[in-house]
Amino acid sequence: MILYGIPTCDTCRKAKKALEAAGQAVTFRDVRAEPLTPDEIGTFLAAFGDRLVNRASTTWRGLSETERAETPEALLAAHPALMKRPVLRSGDRLTLGWDAKTQAEWL
Repeated sequence: MILYGIPTCDTCRKAKKALEAAGQAVTFRDVRAEPLTPDEIGTFLAAFGDRLVNRASTTWRGLSETERAETPEALLAAHPALMKRPVLRSGDRLTLGWDAKTQAEWL
């Protein structure tokens, strides 16, 4: 299982801790240190659509109107921290966020 996120994200840390406590082998992928590839961005956007771009984030609020008008692909390539987190991937299975439904699915 791969957990895509950033190390300073509380939600990512909670998800990783809970998954490991449940016996899951979790590989953490820091999307700032190792940005998503264009193929990964495409796969995630196909699965989650515009929900993948976190419009409530500090990064989003710091963008100009011109930058906000960019495509989701361009935004995520230029600003990896804009990705809603965490994205969990195991084989072809993908989930976004760490809400009760996602927790029930993985734990």
